[in-house]
Amino acid sequence: MIGGFAGIIYTGPPAVVALVVALQLGVYKELIHLGIQTHEKKSGEALPTVSGLHWWFLVATQYFLYGQTIIHYFKDRILVDAYLLPLATHHRFIAMSLYLAGFVAFVMSLRPGHYRSQFGQFAWTHMVLLLVVCQSHGVIRNTFEGLIWVVLPASLVICNDIMAYVCGFFFGRTPLIQLSPKKTWEGFIGALFFTCIFGFFLAGQLARSPFMICSVRDIDRTTGSLLFLKAYQSGATQLCQPNPVYLFRAAVLPPVVSTFIRQATLGHVALQSIQVAPIQYHSLVLALFASLIAPFGGFFASGYKRAFHIKDFGASIPGHGGLTDRMDCQFMMGLFSYMYNHSFIRTVAIVSVNTVLEGAVRGLSAPQLLELYQSLGTYLKNRGLLPPASVAAR
Repeated sequence: MIGGFAGIIYTGPPAVVALVVALQLGVYKELIHLGIQTHEKKSGEALPTVSGLHWWFLVATQYFLYGQTIIHYFKDRILVDAYLLPLATHHRFIAMSLYLAGFVAFVMSLRPGHYRSQFGQFAWTHMVLLLVVCQSHGVIRNTFEGLIWVVLPASLVICNDIMAYVCGFFFGRTPLIQLSPKKTWEGFIGALFFTCIFGFFLAGQLARSPFMICSVRDIDRTTGSLLFLKAYQSGATQLCQPNPVYLFRAAVLPPVVSTFIRQATLGHVALQSIQVAPIQYHSLVLALFASLIAPFGGFFASGYKRAFHIKDFGASIPGHGGLTDRMDCQFMMGLFSYMYNHSFIRTVAIVSVNTVLEGAVRGLSAPQLLELYQSLGTYLKNRGLLPPASVAAR
């Protein structure tokens, strides 16, 4: 599984998106099936026509989320395509229409004697959509911002999970939470310590790779391809203009630290400063979240299993309790890292080609667009940026 994940990351964003969608569908299927199965065990009969509506609401939600993402990152492609432009312009209306169609179908499916169970399933579907589909979509948005925002958060959760087990196994004495009796405070605190160290150094290694830090938008503009691998293997070491957060600079060590290093190495190493990138400090925040908050996604899943007296969510991964048990913390971590990136790290230009294009396409009539096209051609010609023959041909 580790080798497969590394291979998918090496292939690039399209494969990562496909992986997240597959995991998303797998977790959604497990939880929906569990909800239906719980009802059938309780009532002894199947719900009328509700099962298919679970998938209809999933399609409507994914159409809205993925459509918004594609339009956001690829405006320069979509807004100039005669077939895709109407879909982009009316995207939200189409998504709302899909949802309302499912809503009407649900109301029409209500049957006497099943009202309570059917409304319970309706609420269950929306809870799963919120906690699974909406949260996991943050991972897909991270993919387009640079693969570092997929690899780093996922690795922090994995490291924390492993170190919580190791520290708890060797030093655990004090129970942490009743939902998970095997979790201990010693494992919780030890995992926090090791996750912060791991995240600091991993972020530094990932920041050195253009393959990891360049966004899909940058790669697409630079190479004309969505495949990072193609540009990376061709020898392009500068695939984009990196965000300053990935640039290394000298950080002076405190005298106490320098003295300790010199004494520990018997005077062979006199280290006064080290090269540090700001992303390494940000990784400490992500590590804190992965250690202090993300585990509660696992506790939430444990509480649900105890409420319904089940051991595993599914059998898709033998010995792991299903996909839901593996992804309960990952989805929450992915959403947080997306919000953190957009709040504190991602730089957005006030004016960009995509922004101007979107405003022109959606705000101007056809005659005005032609006028803008001709005026821009004249402007480029007068600036010497476009040969006169090109203007005449246009």
